[in-house]
Amino acid sequence: MAKKTSINRRTFLGAAGSLVLTGLAGSASAHGQQNSPPNTKSVLVVGAGLAGLSAAYELGKSGFDVTVLEARSRPGGRVRTYRDPFADGLYAEMGAEYVDASDEYDHKYCKEFGLKVMTAKLYDGIFLRGQRIAMKALQDGSTKLPFEGTKPGQLFGQEAQYTKRLVEKMQRSETVPPEILKLDNQSVVEMLLEEGAPQDIISLFTYLNATESTARPDQMSALDLVKRHARASNFNEEVDEGRIFGGNDQLPKAFASRLSNKILYNRAVRKIAHDAEGVEVWFEESGEVRSMRAARLVLALPFSMLRNLEITPSFSPTKMKVIETLTYGHAMKVAMQYGQRFWDEPGSIGQRVLSDTKLRRVYHMSIDQPGPRGILMTFTTGVDAEAIGKLSGEDRLRTALAETTKMWPEAPRHWESAAIKYWNEDPWVKGSYTFTGIGQLGFRDLAGIAEGRVHFAGEHTSYSSMNGAISSGVRVAEEISALP
Repeated sequence: MAKKTSINRRTFLGAAGSLVLTGLAGSASAHGQQNSPPNTKSVLVVGAGLAGLSAAYELGKSGFDVTVLEARSRPGGRVRTYRDPFADGLYAEMGAEYVDASDEYDHKYCKEFGLKVMTAKLYDGIFLRGQRIAMKALQDGSTKLPFEGTKPGQLFGQEAQYTKRLVEKMQRSETVPPEILKLDNQSVVEMLLEEGAPQDIISLFTYLNATESTARPDQMSALDLVKRHARASNFNEEVDEGRIFGGNDQLPKAFASRLSNKILYNRAVRKIAHDAEGVEVWFEESGEVRSMRAARLVLALPFSMLRNLEITPSFSPTKMKVIETLTYGHAMKVAMQYGQRFWDEPGSIGQRVLSDTKLRRVYHMSIDQPGPRGILMTFTTGVDAEAIGKLSGEDRLRTALAETTKMWPEAPRHWESAAIKYWNEDPWVKGSYTFTGIGQLGFRDLAGIAEGRVHFAGEHTSYSSMNGAISSGVRVAEEISALP
């Protein structure tokens, strides 16, 4: 598979922006003359991911005149279901995947749109340092992890014994102690080493929670980890996950069908202007640049893309710092179609496996589909995603098969085809999703604060999941609806 290429948006805008945008101030806009006052109930939404779609949907129900501008030719953003490359009606979630039992907004809208959420299988296999371990054997104590300093009976959260002192200190104090505050400027690695954790605990964390965050432990905020342990909100092997039956892309499509012609596709935004009277957005349309005015603007695109747009005037220094520096991880998914579901056979390591291979997590994708064929999906993040991302398409596939073969030696006999999605190559994201980096205490809250008539939605303003994106869209809709 050939590696995708894309134009560097910053370079393109720097070279062409002054030629294209000069003189637009006096030109006709997409909705009449630019100088005409905008409809006070008009709202522009940039981005047709779940955040933008849910914001537009709820605003529309509240009587607002909403228009959504989307750079792609489809709705959904990082929700991406592949069907065409596969046989027998198989499909694979190449982007956002899980609907947890606690995901309030996912379940609310699935119910409203008549979509079924099916429960995914829990992790049942572990492949670490060449050892095949059944999750059941780990949990009942008959097998131990091959890592120094680990406690028996569990997989995730092994680092908790080395954050316990800090968690207790934070919980005992009415105000945040200086020792806790300084953790904001420390990485998880630095903090764990200071607390006496062996290197093996850090290595295990890399393949567990850091993989879930698509990050490296030396990039992750120590304070954020301690706060997560204090709330008992870390991901673990018992999280009740699910998927939308028939494909997760049905959820954004359901939103989009109800918004109908309110969504304008293939409109890449280039420039944003705002003042006390309203907002104006310049975007590409059929090779030309046009503009549109509105009373308010919802920016529901990743900050990894917003930081490349021209913003006039600039937002507050604090907001601009968050936009420019908010951290995004690396993520790659490989969907491998096999002629036989050997992972279901007796003696298999499992159907859903956590590993320290370059693929990180490998699991059965086709749990809701009959037939002999099936898809094994990988969730590769951090340095492994970066390393594989530097390879050619063919070498990526060879690597995926070789790593899978370590866990299932029979894999090469049944290999048929594969599809790859490396989100850091995607021209409209250039990353996976956000995590709290070093020195980024409170960045998510700051990311969601409105700037005059400009409002912000997206997982980066909430938490990184489909539910987080939708909740941010609902928040913005309520925020705008409550204004005079």
